[in-house]
Amino acid sequence: MKSFHRLACRKVLNGFPVSRALPFQTPTATRLWQRSYSTAASQLAALDASKLSVTKTSTPKEITSPKDLVFGKTFTDHMLSIEWNAESGWDTPRIVPYQNLSLDPSACVLHYAFECFEGMKAYKDSNGEIRLFRPNKNMERLNKSSSRIALPTVDGEALTKLIGEFVKLDSRFIPNSRGYSLYLRPTMIGTQNTLGVGPPGSALLFVIASPVGPYYATGFKAISLEATDYAVRAWPGGVGDKKLGANYAPCVVPQLNAASRGFQQNLWLFGEEEYVTEVGTMNLFMVLKDKETGQKELVTAPLDGTILEGVTRDSVLGLARERLTPKGWKVSERKIKMSELAEASSEGRLLEVFGSGTAAIVSPVRSISYRGQLVDCGLKTEEEAGEIALNMKNWIEGIQYGDEAHPWSYVL
Repeated sequence: MKSFHRLACRKVLNGFPVSRALPFQTPTATRLWQRSYSTAASQLAALDASKLSVTKTSTPKEITSPKDLVFGKTFTDHMLSIEWNAESGWDTPRIVPYQNLSLDPSACVLHYAFECFEGMKAYKDSNGEIRLFRPNKNMERLNKSSSRIALPTVDGEALTKLIGEFVKLDSRFIPNSRGYSLYLRPTMIGTQNTLGVGPPGSALLFVIASPVGPYYATGFKAISLEATDYAVRAWPGGVGDKKLGANYAPCVVPQLNAASRGFQQNLWLFGEEEYVTEVGTMNLFMVLKDKETGQKELVTAPLDGTILEGVTRDSVLGLARERLTPKGWKVSERKIKMSELAEASSEGRLLEVFGSGTAAIVSPVRSISYRGQLVDCGLKTEEEAGEIALNMKNWIEGIQYGDEAHPWSYVL
């Protein structure tokens, strides 16, 4: 039994599935395996920020003017790279010149989509200090995503420190203009060379950075959405609440279809009830007036597995409960049908709609195409944003750029 148990543990640590390692599991064998696997995992090297190795580029890039930036097209001089394997754990973290990755054609990320990522930003305040916005939330979500697809988890505090060193090294790329920032993309991929389906025995965590301005070319102006009912982005029990690359590629064709009809994004509906879930790149918020009492309500879809657990979404909810609830507002995370939204619009009770996300921060919505009709989202012709969307944008940016002292702002 001991010999078999060691073999099973070793096979799992090298990336083979548990079912293959333990073909005739018994309760005793399972408990023994779990105990030894836990012990083996605890002996793996943790991510150690103090061991950071830095190799600076010999060919620094020219700085692109903020007005010429296109979201996600320009990258900084360097990247953060950390390898992991199931036998020894996390390797030495390295900051190296921005470069291509080298992967075997059989790498499991290329065949089975072992990939997850995060989106976060670094900001430069009026004093020249560099700030991150709620990086602990990004680290929590990265670990939720990675563990769901059998990739390793990481010490969030250590990774935040390493990202901080990376950002400081490339800080000259952070635009000084308000509304601009350095977009950070932590990414983890499975790198094991195998066509067998099982947990990867090796992985790569890397972080790249891109100076960015407004996500939409229109800037802070209201956009229009197309309600999508012919395809589904996510479903309960699936992985729609995780930030996996595999969640995004299937959404591109519906987005292109919406764009061909003049809409900036599609709004995903779910089920026969056509519940409102989220937009292609944002969570969605709706401001409604109660039909009976006239009370104002800020509504967003609940975390039921069909929407991403957005950091900006959580920030909007936190600020709303802190600053709107005392004024008599109701703040809700609940299901709402698209037909209810259309009805509220026709009755003049839909006051405004806006999206939230790291890339766009806050994006007002002017109208939603639904069953061939445009649902008016409450904005006047001359308005580009409603009161709540504008307040949220100002409140969040005030924290991000250091205008307001707040625990969500992480100073490097």
